[in-house]
Amino acid sequence: MLRTDISNALEMWAPLTGAEDFDNVGWLYQSTAQNVTGLLVCHDALEEVIEEAHQKKCEMVVCYHPILFNGLKRIDQTDYVSRAIQKAITYNISIYAMHTALDKVIGGVSDLMANKLGLIEVSFLLPDGDKSGMGRIGFLREAINSETFLKKVKETFKTPVIRHSNFKNNTIRKVAVLGGSGAFAIEEALRQNADAYVTGDLKYHDFFKPQGELLLTDVGHFESERFTKNAIAKYLQEKFSNFAVNLSEINTNPVGYYPYGEE
Repeated sequence: MLRTDISNALEMWAPLTGAEDFDNVGWLYQSTAQNVTGLLVCHDALEEVIEEAHQKKCEMVVCYHPILFNGLKRIDQTDYVSRAIQKAITYNISIYAMHTALDKVIGGVSDLMANKLGLIEVSFLLPDGDKSGMGRIGFLREAINSETFLKKVKETFKTPVIRHSNFKNNTIRKVAVLGGSGAFAIEEALRQNADAYVTGDLKYHDFFKPQGELLLTDVGHFESERFTKNAIAKYLQEKFSNFAVNLSEINTNPVGYYPYGEE
């Protein structure tokens, strides 16, 4: 199969024109191999993931996060980005990234979050036209107290710990979600009268912003996007049923928790 057949199919779902201006999506490296017999879907195209693709005889890697994000001035063995790109060149493996192109579309990152939490009447938190936008906002089928909600979020995103803000009201029904770093949408979640907002990468001062009017929950960057690579793989498997679509077995979350697994 031509590798462009795969990228064309991905862009039917998540057009690159919808990505944020700061982002680096699409082809990060195109090898000399125009035809591919297998591909590997991953979260981060790290060195060990490229090695995994090579071992599984995949000539292409589809990643969520772009391994090349800022400008790369030199390639050497001291930098993890350089090592990954160098290995891709050595093994002649192409790399394609989706990131914010997938964040905005129906069935993308925030939709996955909303679906896993069981939200109904879901709409865009920050619309960008009729069929795309950042984040989602919807309702739980039944109102629950904040402690029950936090337990639900912890179980859903499989995070060892949730950082959260103070919350005056103990009832959660309307919930906003946004995968990855979502501090920029706190004000919009407040404006739309959400009871809770699930996202990642919140800073200390972000937790003051709701002033008790919104339960902010930081589940972790990776954890908020944990369903993404499976969704990409499923989409490609449905598009190309007779083609080898492999799901990476490597957990690329760079954040550890200590003591892990203890209450």
